[in-house]
Amino acid sequence: MLNFPFITTKKSFVMMGEQTKLNLFSAAMSNERTPLITSGVCGLNVTAAVCGTDTDPAQESSSGTANQSPRKLNTFFGVMVPTVLSMFSIVLFLRTGFVVGHAGLLQALLMVVVAYTIISLTILSICAISTNGAIQGGGAYYMISRSLGPEFGGSIGLMFFLAKIFACGGYVLGLVEAILDVFGLDPESSVSTGVRVLPQGYWYTVLYSSVILLLCLLVCLVGAHIYSRTAFVILLVVTVSLLSVFISSVAVKPQEFIITHHGSRNQTLRYNASYTGFSATTLKNNLGPGYSLDYSTNSVMSFATVFAVMFTSCTGIMAGANMSGELKNPSVAIPKGTIIAVSYTFIVYVLLFFMISATCDRTLLIQDYGFLQRINLWPPFVTIGIYCASLSAAMCAMIGASRILHALALDHLFGLPLAPAAITSASGNPWVAVLFTWGLTQCVVFAGELNAIAGLVTVFYLLAYAAVDLACLALEWASAPNFRPTFQLFSWHTCLLGIVSCLAMMFIINPVYSSGSIVLLLLLLLFLHYRSPTSSWGYISQALIFHQVRKYLLMLDVRKDHVKFWRPQVLLMVANPRSSSQLILFVNQLKKGGLYVLGHVQLGDLDTLPSDPVQQQYNFWMSLVDKLGVKAFVDLTLSPTVRQGTQHLLRITGLGGMKPNMLILGFYDSCTPEDFLLQDSAFCDTAVERGGEDEFNFGVDLPSLQAHFPPVRDAESPRWLAPEEYVGIISDAIKMNKSVCLGRYFFQLEGEDKDSKVDGSERIIDVWPLNLLQPGCRDYEDVCSLFLLQMACVLNMSSKWRHAKMRIFLNVGTASSDQGWMVNEETFRELLRKLRIRASIKIVPWDSVVQHHTPTAEPAQAPSESFLSAVNRMLMEHSSQATVRFLYLPQPPSHRSQSQAFLAQLEAVTNGLGPTLLIHGVTPVTYTDL
Repeated sequence: MLNFPFITTKKSFVMMGEQTKLNLFSAAMSNERTPLITSGVCGLNVTAAVCGTDTDPAQESSSGTANQSPRKLNTFFGVMVPTVLSMFSIVLFLRTGFVVGHAGLLQALLMVVVAYTIISLTILSICAISTNGAIQGGGAYYMISRSLGPEFGGSIGLMFFLAKIFACGGYVLGLVEAILDVFGLDPESSVSTGVRVLPQGYWYTVLYSSVILLLCLLVCLVGAHIYSRTAFVILLVVTVSLLSVFISSVAVKPQEFIITHHGSRNQTLRYNASYTGFSATTLKNNLGPGYSLDYSTNSVMSFATVFAVMFTSCTGIMAGANMSGELKNPSVAIPKGTIIAVSYTFIVYVLLFFMISATCDRTLLIQDYGFLQRINLWPPFVTIGIYCASLSAAMCAMIGASRILHALALDHLFGLPLAPAAITSASGNPWVAVLFTWGLTQCVVFAGELNAIAGLVTVFYLLAYAAVDLACLALEWASAPNFRPTFQLFSWHTCLLGIVSCLAMMFIINPVYSSGSIVLLLLLLLFLHYRSPTSSWGYISQALIFHQVRKYLLMLDVRKDHVKFWRPQVLLMVANPRSSSQLILFVNQLKKGGLYVLGHVQLGDLDTLPSDPVQQQYNFWMSLVDKLGVKAFVDLTLSPTVRQGTQHLLRITGLGGMKPNMLILGFYDSCTPEDFLLQDSAFCDTAVERGGEDEFNFGVDLPSLQAHFPPVRDAESPRWLAPEEYVGIISDAIKMNKSVCLGRYFFQLEGEDKDSKVDGSERIIDVWPLNLLQPGCRDYEDVCSLFLLQMACVLNMSSKWRHAKMRIFLNVGTASSDQGWMVNEETFRELLRKLRIRASIKIVPWDSVVQHHTPTAEPAQAPSESFLSAVNRMLMEHSSQATVRFLYLPQPPSHRSQSQAFLAQLEAVTNGLGPTLLIHGVTPVTYTDL
């Protein structure tokens, strides 16, 4: 059967009509003004407008939001203010004494240096990515997803969203702690005195936290602009409170304090603490570590646990980046504002650590989180600063988390569960995402203690920071020409160091939380990979693969090839997949990890066409490859004749050491081909299309794919390929030192599709290594015969043929008294042993066949019809039960006039056999040594 559709006929192209040509011409002209950013992917060089696709509703929503909520914030108000407030938060006033008291000044400074080194490396990556292009809403998520692609972007984005949720809960719990320090009932008295009227306990803490969260919710529902307007005032208040702390360290005289805590069994524990003012003795006593019991969690502290609490002050470096949707110029504002804000907070923390180390004894630092109020000129200064810093950090975290969730919903990465989060108000505020964020944060506050969740917050943030560094590292290593950040103070060394330091610190802080977060990240990656979301953002994996493959292709030196590492590299010429899908699937099993290319020739002349019609077809062929589940490349060409087009593909297909060494063609006979695309469920089931996944198919849905490939040739239709041209293609390939295979009757082969569970246990592979058309040739060890054996072994090693039985047939003459064939059999068995080929040998006497052969003086004389019929009967008798047969393909004739006779011989020999592969090998492919 001629499954030889590796051409698109000139007639079919002409039938497109003049209107179609005008459309192609218009498309070509429109491409001259194609915008830099396209809204869809329909072809290799066709925009969504040209393809006629609808605009993505998510993009409409996003653009509408952008129009309704114009960017208003500058560097100072949009980046510096929220970053400083987020980094001060509760640690500045409530945990600096905790850090210095347990760790000592030296280890506390080490923690600050380590923490700020980690975030500084990450800031360099943030600055590089943010200055490499336009940034939309979503902040860190937007930068990671557009750099690493949907799988990494979606999973890291969700992890960063969770980090923001836990951080928001931590800020709220810290605020409640500060409120109870001032207004909470005295643990020694059951009667309220003065301002200490609030009852204390776990459930009261949850209640107060819920009330504060409700306040944050109301502010965030109104919109981020309220927070941005009040943030500067809050920063002024915090700055005044901070100045009062430094002034008080000089102005306040030394004091003694008695601190009480609830102990076990309702015991009240009392501690004598003192504020000494600036004292060298106090500084000396506070230099070394003194890890002890934490009164809030009743657990002994260590470097890791204290660092986890301290690092929560460093989790605000992306507060400005998360406001990217509201910034006037995010590419300028994010780097500049973040660096200034981080430098400012670093100086403040170092000075504050020195100040409290020199003025407060260790007992005061460890046993009272709010000691700064005790030693202040006017304690309400610190109280107001704590309340403002904590409340602003909580609102900033809630706003940032809701913006990340909104961006995730707009990108449709997680489907229906997050779909409502894409809803916005008339002013563009994502109020549903805010409600989602509030609900999850409400669950976090059930932890009851800030120190209890500090480790988890830190681990999540460190993982997010490592992802940002990874994104920048991947862009740098990919050497993409479009990665041209205006911020240059980074390198792949800083990115790699940032990744290593983040991961190492994660496991130092809490190995359990770190392992769990990484497992969660991998599960999200697998989920998104399984959903296979396709986007127009670009995939960093593709850039990295290209970069590495280019290097390896240069290293793949054809001069170093060795026969023992030979593998088939196939060019399968396909004209119409409707009639050739079974052969395509079979060759996929035959390639054995080698190169597999589907070639197609479209008849035409580029001089007479407005544009290249081949370029528009690649997406259809790639979709075909996806549907069939074969691991193949596609190479198309335009040529006046099929023979010339095949020569082009044989010469130019592949690159370097990966070039085809074998040409496979469908058989040339008179059979009418069948349409297998109508029978395969993968091409008929439209359930996926009805499910709304058509946005992820690169503009090629099933109806379009079905319509693209023309109907199969019927019995009345003329052939577009003459016998002389077909045989000429075989001759050309052999001249170019390419082996040739002709496949016949593969439409009868079943079980090759990707959903088949066939393991080959009931299959049989038959090999006839002798040239059956030349009985005088008895060389079983020539190049072509060994090539047959090798290809049969290759098939026997594939997944669907692994357990198939292989049989090798030796044709012998037994009429004469010469018993030399027995010696030949033993020699052949020894050859199989050396080649490690497991097969049963069948001896086939063929005296009755040879007697029909009449030797002639001219080698080119065609065999008689009776001889060809006898050979066919012999094959039918011994190989009728085989699943596939491998036969020796003779050398094609050199004269065009003999082409018809040559094809007739092949047709007569293989008539009615079933799936058969005729092979002519031209290169040695077997090796007996180690």
